[in-house]
Amino acid sequence: MDTAERVRQLIAIMVENDLAELEVEEPELRVRILKSAPVPYLPPGFNYAQFQPPPGTPGFPPALQTPGEGEQTGAASSKEEKLVEITSPMVGTFYRAPSPGADHYVTIGSEVEPDTVVCIIEAMKVMNEIKAEVSGTIVEILVQDAEPIEFGQVFFLVEPAER
Repeated sequence: MDTAERVRQLIAIMVENDLAELEVEEPELRVRILKSAPVPYLPPGFNYAQFQPPPGTPGFPPALQTPGEGEQTGAASSKEEKLVEITSPMVGTFYRAPSPGADHYVTIGSEVEPDTVVCIIEAMKVMNEIKAEVSGTIVEILVQDAEPIEFGQVFFLVEPAER
């Protein structure tokens, strides 16, 4: 059997078994075949992340909800409307403390100012300090320590300070 025919057989085996990678080493042939995922075309300036809900968000994006769906009533709704979101400026790994075993930068009930460091995001082995950029009180932490996060993902809710 010639080499081209053997490679065709290996490709057929990959397709039949839905394999992403196949490596074969025989006395007269050594081949590694990788199946790559299609890469979607994104026009310049298009930010796909802004259209994706954060991981774990149930239901449809708000624009696709029917009227009345996802609405809350009473004081809880007005209170949540006043909350300010602190969102991720980048993709990376979220850390609540400067090092393992150290105290968290902020906890629920912590008072923050615009220059207060609230967390670190590790991106490409660089630790980036993230500041609150708002004055108020942390009321909810939406991300677990060492969890991967996306651009624009909300990780803190802050009740703004009354001025």
